[in-house]
This record gives sequence, structure tokens and C-alpha cells, in this order.
Amino acid sequence: MERKFGIELECLKYKDIECGVLLKMIKEAGFDSVFSNKFEPAEVAEIKEKAEKAGLGVDFLHAPFRGVNDFWCPGLDYLPLKKNIVKSINSAADNAIPIVVMHVDSGWNPPKICDIGLNRFDELVEYADAKGVKIAFENIRNFGTLSAMMQRYRGIDTVGYCYDCGHEHCYTETVRFTDLFGSVILCTHIHDNMGKDGRPDPDDHLMMFDGNIDYADMMARLNAVGYKGTLTVELEKDDRYAHMTDEEYIKTAYERIVKISKL
Repeated sequence: MERKFGIELECLKYKDIECGVLLKMIKEAGFDSVFSNKFEPAEVAEIKEKAEKAGLGVDFLHAPFRGVNDFWCPGLDYLPLKKNIVKSINSAADNAIPIVVMHVDSGWNPPKICDIGLNRFDELVEYADAKGVKIAFENIRNFGTLSAMMQRYRGIDTVGYCYDCGHEHCYTETVRFTDLFGSVILCTHIHDNMGKDGRPDPDDHLMMFDGNIDYADMMARLNAVGYKGTLTVELEKDDRYAHMTDEEYIKTAYERIVKISKL
């Protein structure tokens, strides 16, 4: 199966590289597309314009999520995050970016599901639908909340799922998310880690094959559910990869995701 390959635009963490230069680097490595964590309208418009100039697509935006647990709590503390998620949706709509990825909660012990939170997410789903943008809910730590949300919006064409293989491996290794939500996968986050290893947060975002995820199994499952979309890597170049130049890091990411696609 022919695959397209994407990468997080902000993969060179803490690097001050002009957007156009970075996009050119990504294109030259072989990638087809990017996604971004940016949500401010001017920033997203610049990314879309320069990505197109470089010959790249922008597959999705990742909405901010710090403070997402406030969505499930009484009071107005959730409003700043909601405002920024709405900005993500608006920026996606204005730049013909089809998907916004969202988290539904955070941490090992998030607040319980309640009508307050469900109603707040309903508002975002309805707003995105009106804007022609799809929402992809991502698996993090808490399977229960995600499962409830996927059930709530089952059958709604503008709501789907973002499969994160790293989160599956290190947070919920006994849950095969592709089996549960494979028919509605809209996009992917692919990276590596060592699984649950006793640390509070083992989500390392390592380069693929630098941890112990079974990518052959992952690809078999993605193929079994008929996922034909982009394989998108979500990486963070930090001190562990200081021995690589930025160009080497991005090129290695491309070579490894191509290798994974052939497993």
C-alpha cells in the first residue's frame, strides 16, 4: 500500500528555525506533510502558505490541552482553554486544514465524566462541525473517558480518533485502540518509548526503533482496519539526539517511518 508520511512541525524542540527553512528541510528529507501545535490565526496562515510553497500538506492542527481537566469541573476555569481550542478550529477552517486533534482529559486520575464536561465538549464538536472541521480525539492515559466520548459521538462523521502508538504502549499497553476505534481513525501519532517502566510519565517521544514498540504488530493492526491515511511521526529532538544535526534527525525520522510502513 502506498503511504504518505508526515511529521510534527515543532519536532526540533527549542530550536529557533524560521518556518520556511524548516519546512524546506522536512520536504527535502522526503516527507509529504506536517502537523502543527500552533493555533493563532497569523501563525497558522503562515505555516499553510509556506508549507504549500515547499510542496507539503498540513494534515491537522493539535489543539492546546493544558488545563483540559477543567472542562470536567464546575466553574469557569475551562474558558481560557476553550477559547484557544476555538482558535484552533477557526485557524483550521480558515486555512483548509481538515482536522483538529484534541485531548479529553489529563493525568492518571482525571475528574470523573459528568454532564458539565460532556456539554462543553458538545459545544466544541458542534462548532467544529459548523466550520467544516473534523475533531479527532486522542488516546492518552485514561481509556474510560476516551471510550465514553467515542461512544457519545458515534456515527457523527465529523468526529473521529487520533491513534497514538506511543501512548498506547506506555500508558495502556493492554488496550488495542485500533481494534476499538480503527474504523474512525483520522490521523496518527507515531513515536517510541520503553513502555511502563516505573516512572510517573514514560512518554518519551523517542525516535522510532529507539524504544521497544512492536511496529510490525502496529502496522498489521492498522492494515487490518483499513487505515490508508498518513503515517505521522510526533517527535521531540532533545539532548538525547544532540549527536545529530537537525537535518540528520529529520532524515532519520523519514527513513524509519518508511521502514515501518513496509513491515
